[in-house]
Amino acid sequence: MEQTSIAVGLDIGTTKIVAMVGRENEYGKMEILGIGKSKSLGVHRGVVNNITQTIQSIQQAITDAETSSGIKIEDVVVGIA
Repeated sequence: MEQTSIAVGLDIGTTKIVAMVGRENEYGKMEILGIGKSKSLGVHRGVVNNITQTIQSIQQAITDAETSSGIKIEDVVVGIA
């Protein structure tokens, strides 16, 4: 069986943090395998005010995405808005 690369995106926003796990399917399209969300604590107007709270929110979103996808997340691509 062909090895497929897994991609993980992490969006850190002012109101929520979302982690998404996906891979390229046989048609060249992104197939979503799992999503995790958490309330964005420690971020206000795009600025991290409390790093501890922000880390906890990120960890929750990652954990939820791992549970949803059944895949252990090791690396992510991050976007901050």
